[in-house]
Amino acid sequence: MNEPTATLLISCPDSPGLVAKIANFIYANGGNIIHADQHTDFATSLFLIRIEWQLKGFNLPREAIATAFSAIAKPLQATWQLHFSDSLPKIAIWVTKQDHCLWDLLWRHQAQELPGKIVLIMSNHPHLEAIAKQFNLDFYHLPITKETKIEQEAKQLELLQQYEIDLVVLAKYMQILSPDLLNQFPNIINIHHSFLPAFPGAKPYHRAHARGVKIIGATAHYVTKDLDEGPIIEQEVVRVNHRDTVKDLIRKGKDLERLVLSRAVRLHLQNRVLVYDNKTVVFS
Repeated sequence: MNEPTATLLISCPDSPGLVAKIANFIYANGGNIIHADQHTDFATSLFLIRIEWQLKGFNLPREAIATAFSAIAKPLQATWQLHFSDSLPKIAIWVTKQDHCLWDLLWRHQAQELPGKIVLIMSNHPHLEAIAKQFNLDFYHLPITKETKIEQEAKQLELLQQYEIDLVVLAKYMQILSPDLLNQFPNIINIHHSFLPAFPGAKPYHRAHARGVKIIGATAHYVTKDLDEGPIIEQEVVRVNHRDTVKDLIRKGKDLERLVLSRAVRLHLQNRVLVYDNKTVVFS
């Protein structure tokens, strides 16, 4: 569908009539709802909804929608986001040496599978610069050591601001981000080569092989100050057996990593993810 749409992502304390109140805001202004999905977390009495409608024929100009909806949201004690489908977020990809997730994201971006615009690649190693040049993307090599971490993260933040980046994707970026960086730019998705919460941290395939697991997985999650414990967006698994070596697990795991990361990025860019209580609701 090429017609632009607006999407509201809303969370608020549960109460009767919420769907009607939100839908009526759109109906009363001439909007045509094309997608609506909601969930109630009864343990926390929290109501969450994603509602999308066509802008064509909507009586309010888009610059007035937020102000108008805030009058509805305030008495509901709602936290909410408003997005427009023709406003494409700018994406920076951070990498180290492994290229499989980077290639996958760039191919999908080229095929217009991701509703966003990749504009920048950053790395703490120079190895993948040729890939950036192949796709006509700016590449920045910022080597990081314990001594230079604070200085280099400051440069990373400057570049994010300079390029007006909306989302950072860690496509096998093998560095732990500092709390200060995350405070200034929290909108980051990471791919972890394990089915979290199993085997967080380094070398999960080696530890999975030593444990004799029968499945391995990959997890895409938002990055928080707690290592590999951020809200999970997407996961996938594949079966393994006693004949598989660590090398086999890594090969199978890389396939999962590509798939899971691209799914998570797409879901985020389609505004289908709501975070609450270190968890997510993903509206498919």
